Amino acid sequence: MSYIPRLKKKYIEEIIPGLKQEFQYKSTMESPRLVKISLNQGVGDAITDKKILETAMEEMSLIAGQKAVPTKSKKDISNFKLRRGMPIGVRVTLRGHRMYEFLDRLVSVSLPRIRDFKGINEKGFDGRGNFTLGVPEQIIFPEINIDKVNRINGMDITFVTTAKTDKEAFALLREFGVPFKNLKK
Repeated sequence: MSYIPRLKKKYIEEIIPGLKQEFQYKSTMESPRLVKISLNQGVGDAITDKKILETAMEEMSLIAGQKAVPTKSKKDISNFKLRRGMPIGVRVTLRGHRMYEFLDRLVSVSLPRIRDFKGINEKGFDGRGNFTLGVPEQIIFPEINIDKVNRINGMDITFVTTAKTDKEAFALLREFGVPFKNLKK
């Protein structure tokens, strides 16, 4: 038997039937699912120091478990000494097993490590069933060695789902164990 991540198994066995009952879906295929998780980190100071970008790429690759790619600027902004095509950020897109493994680590290990953590604000929904949350420090992830960190960088984590409404996406992420501030059924 091949390996199935814990949250994928939970999704198939518990979450789909629960959502099907909650939203009165006729078919299992109607229930929303997680398509991908995108990690994005803006590193504006990389304009002056290339090592900052390399460090950010290494850290993001460690966190995600797959290689990070640099994002490049789309236009020139003279006030920031920015030219089109300069690397100004790092991103990773996770799908499949890696996505479920990352979500499991995020919910069970990383988020509880945030200082004064009281839950995630549910204002990050975009109206189309996707959710974005900002993480203030990359050092909450256990893969990062705090002693080797030169600078604290935050990042955005976006959950892309097939949900048609924010309510459906909220229910899906709640069932995955994402700790929202005001859990209401």
